[in-house]
Amino acid sequence: MGSPCLKYMGTLPFAAMPTIICEQIEQWLQDHRRSMQTQQRPQVTLCYAQSWDGALALSPDESLALSNAQSMRLTHRLRSMHDGILVGIGTVLADDPQLTVRECSGQSPQPIVLDSQLRMPRASRLSQSQGQRCWVITSAEQAQSVREDIDLIPVAIGEHGSLDLVLALQALWQRGIRSVMVEGGARVISGFVRAGLADAIVLTVAPSLVGGYKAIGNLGIHSRAQLPRIAPLHTQRLEDDLIMWGNLHYPGEAR
Repeated sequence: MGSPCLKYMGTLPFAAMPTIICEQIEQWLQDHRRSMQTQQRPQVTLCYAQSWDGALALSPDESLALSNAQSMRLTHRLRSMHDGILVGIGTVLADDPQLTVRECSGQSPQPIVLDSQLRMPRASRLSQSQGQRCWVITSAEQAQSVREDIDLIPVAIGEHGSLDLVLALQALWQRGIRSVMVEGGARVISGFVRAGLADAIVLTVAPSLVGGYKAIGNLGIHSRAQLPRIAPLHTQRLEDDLIMWGNLHYPGEAR
């Protein structure tokens, strides 16, 4: 059943729509997390903005703001609904993000960076934050380094030379993280989907064509039967952006 707020959307003033969408997504996330309580790992929500042609940016090392102001406030509200917020080192190097809640009230999540080679700049805003110390998940070898500005979490290297995401989530669970919002970049998003570890997705689609760096890379899929599916699918417009959200399902899993 859809949110009871949906039937009133036509009569609500436009200013109320972001609040209604937040309430719908929050209820959906709570329901989804209750269904995952036996898995002993954090619930993973992909959350990012892309163009109509599926691009995150013009190039991998260049940031591009796609969301409108209302959608950005929604993103910050979503951050406050998660225990942790995770990005890859590429996002840190390109955007120098803060990963905090600033556009609305709410507690900022624990910032987490995947960085197998420990390239995390000491001058980055995450390293110099006066708030929560950033957790950097890195290789066991790199975790032996001495860093006073960040906390290092050692994780084994898995396939393709990347950090083992199953072990990374287990390490976060052991540190009390029960929900993680993954914001990017494309390699990290694709990695969670490829491993079947992305449980839910909140996607902002901006009305623009970029033709650049795509959000989802090669998933190693060779047939329609292998495609991850999103169901149930929810959609709402937020000014000129389209907000879409739903649960991710993978071939062979029980629904």
